[in-house]
Amino acid sequence: MSVNKPRSSNTRKKAEEDSVPTNQLAIDWKKAFNSPKSTFAWGMFFIILAILLEASFASYVFTGLTDQSVVDGLGQLSIRDAGKQTRNVLGVLGASLSHIFVFRWFGLGAVLIPILAFVAGWKIAFKREILPLTRTTKEVIFFTLWISTLMGYLILMSNTENTLSFLAGGMGYSLNVFLFDWLKWGSIIPIIFALFLFAVYFYDARELYEAWQEKQRDDPADSETPDTNGVATETASPATPTPQAPFHSILDETYDDEVAPDLVEDQEENDSEKKVIEKVEEQPEEQPTESSPATVEEEFMDPPVLQKPLPKKAEGELELELDHNPIRPVTTEVEREDPHDSILREFGQYDPTLDLPQYQFPHIDLLNDVVDDKEKVTQEELEGNKVKIVETLGSYGINISKIKAAIGPTVTLYEIIPEAGVRISKIKNLEGDIALSLAALGIRIIAPMPGRGTIGIEVPNKNRETVFIHSVLSNERFQKSTYDLPVILGKTISNEIHIADLAKMPHLLMAGATGQGKSVGLNVILASLIYKKHPAELKFVLVDPKKVELTLFNKLERHFLAKLPGSEEAIITDTKKVIFTLNSLCIEMDNRYDLLKEAAVRNLKEYNAKFAQRRLSPEKGHRFLPYIVLVIDELADLMMTAGKEVETPIARLAQLARAVGIHLVVATQRPSVKVITGLIKANFPARLSFRVTSSIDSRTILDAGGAEQLVGQGDMLLSINSEVIRLQCPFIDTREIEEVCDFIGSQRGYSEAYALPEYEGEDGAEGKDEINTDDFDALLPEAARLIVTHQQGSTSLIQRKMKLGYNRAGRIMDQLELIGVVGPFTGSKARDVMFHDLNGLEEHLKNMGIG
Repeated sequence: MSVNKPRSSNTRKKAEEDSVPTNQLAIDWKKAFNSPKSTFAWGMFFIILAILLEASFASYVFTGLTDQSVVDGLGQLSIRDAGKQTRNVLGVLGASLSHIFVFRWFGLGAVLIPILAFVAGWKIAFKREILPLTRTTKEVIFFTLWISTLMGYLILMSNTENTLSFLAGGMGYSLNVFLFDWLKWGSIIPIIFALFLFAVYFYDARELYEAWQEKQRDDPADSETPDTNGVATETASPATPTPQAPFHSILDETYDDEVAPDLVEDQEENDSEKKVIEKVEEQPEEQPTESSPATVEEEFMDPPVLQKPLPKKAEGELELELDHNPIRPVTTEVEREDPHDSILREFGQYDPTLDLPQYQFPHIDLLNDVVDDKEKVTQEELEGNKVKIVETLGSYGINISKIKAAIGPTVTLYEIIPEAGVRISKIKNLEGDIALSLAALGIRIIAPMPGRGTIGIEVPNKNRETVFIHSVLSNERFQKSTYDLPVILGKTISNEIHIADLAKMPHLLMAGATGQGKSVGLNVILASLIYKKHPAELKFVLVDPKKVELTLFNKLERHFLAKLPGSEEAIITDTKKVIFTLNSLCIEMDNRYDLLKEAAVRNLKEYNAKFAQRRLSPEKGHRFLPYIVLVIDELADLMMTAGKEVETPIARLAQLARAVGIHLVVATQRPSVKVITGLIKANFPARLSFRVTSSIDSRTILDAGGAEQLVGQGDMLLSINSEVIRLQCPFIDTREIEEVCDFIGSQRGYSEAYALPEYEGEDGAEGKDEINTDDFDALLPEAARLIVTHQQGSTSLIQRKMKLGYNRAGRIMDQLELIGVVGPFTGSKARDVMFHDLNGLEEHLKNMGIG
């Protein structure tokens, strides 16, 4: 049996000695951290951090849209390259922090956050407060959230979410979208009420008001009080007070308390209405007494008579009383009817389709009703792929607990659930090994699948199914669609038809290498709109630099197409006419905004509804406004030949044209950053990519990889709101397009195509053909090639490389501006170069007659 003995004193002493170094070490660290030098250093750190953050956030307000593409592409750009492109005063770090705090979170309210760091740093460094830290913290938190919410409301109400949504931040904008669904414009009420509650509880507004009232009563300086006539009346001196009758407010007393006693006695003795009226007539002649001040007498004598119900009187008595009644009885005369209501009742709602009452929509029989008889994925192929995937992953030590397959028209999606403890990145790194074991053209791994909790592996089918346009346009979902601009984009992996509303996208950016289905996709979009919309409701502006892709739609000129006045062809192919057309669309956009402003509406749908209700007069310039869809088949060619002249109007339309019903569908072969600039990309939230040549191109168009792994022939990825969906584009052949266009073109149409506003061009734009090239410097073509090669429009570059003097180099630069190779002088900055490659420059010099 063991007995617990008390520890000896030597044991306790040894334990205490062992504990001393640990305690001493902790105390030393605490002293080191709390030393005056350390606290001063930490305080200065927070002060400097606050100043840098404030400068970064303020800079983001002006440079955020430009830096956004750089921040999104940090994964594929080196820090050096990103730093050269970043415009934020704090560089890449400032742009990234501002993108998080301003764009993603708090918008303009984020500029208050550095104030809190500055106040805290000042208190730590100098041991005194410039502002109360606790109070400032509460104020900064509230007003950061409140300003973000208020900016979200203002941006949502002004329809500038495409350009100014970053001022509200993700939090403010999302909250206002939620409130707007519940309250519409009334969502400002909870925002203002929140400010009211904060003022009441935080600043104690009632206590401040009572203190102000107390001060007004106790302040001896107030020796004069104005009477009702605006004349100051002197009060008695405090040293010799005189008795005064108490002042009664009409808010505190009833009417009977305010009536003079003699009036009450007369009313009790005689209820005759004649005596009441006589007393009212005598009242203004009474003189004010000391016990009844004139201010109260004159202000409250008339209302008592008004508040009592008027009994029926003789005609003369009623007229006598009305002479002294400041409120006249409301007449029962019937108001005049609204002229708009009479027009609406007589003619009914305005129907724009009555301009072509005999128009017939193209029927579905014009399309090939083809059934794909190819055998789809067999059970053997399905089971074989499953076994190979499991074996390949198992050879790397990755065990699968469950696997299932979903067969699509182009690929089969295998969803796997790995056992616990398996890292997702390890599976993603085996993409090439899985493709090798399956002998597949290219696979795509989705890890993890959004909202599924699984990992997806897309494997191309050996026998692909062709999705024909007839099968999707005849689908019930499309036929019953209520979208404003419904377009069919393809079939999903689960064989469901994917229908999108172009009016809500609001613009679509397409990319894909040659022969991957990009032009077919454009034709499918056009066919979808033609099958659902009447010519009075929709117009197309078709730009085809290749001159052969969209020519079949020329037959729709008098129905669906829009063009410049005086243009011979409705399909725009010439670069100069493209520039004029884009600027004309900008003028159309501005004109439409003027009409919406006069009509007091926010978008095209509300405007047309109001016009249909006969609420807008055509005599004031109002008219029914159709949707306009601008389709550009090859943007890269336009950017090479015209550069900034094309980029600027496209960016303007992408930013502002959504609310007035102008939408863009822009396609290009290679989505490089020179073609899809940051300004254009920022305003195209919906992007669609067919197969591209490299992962860099995929990231440029989709901000994610995977498009380089597609199998071609209509296989595509659609990115909307950061969600990527794999689709198979329907197929429509040339004969089907001809049949549809011939059917519509043979019907009675408008007298001419929809006329866009005239655009004359800038001053001197028409006079380039009259430039006398004989006076140009002989080295002008060589200097132009030098400028385009280096993409730097500076006179010093011409001096150094061509070994010329400053005067001659300056003359050459002026001549380059005259022929449109470089932009105008911009101070210390280099001039803009209008051409991105030598091919476009050589064609331009040839047109100008310069060798």
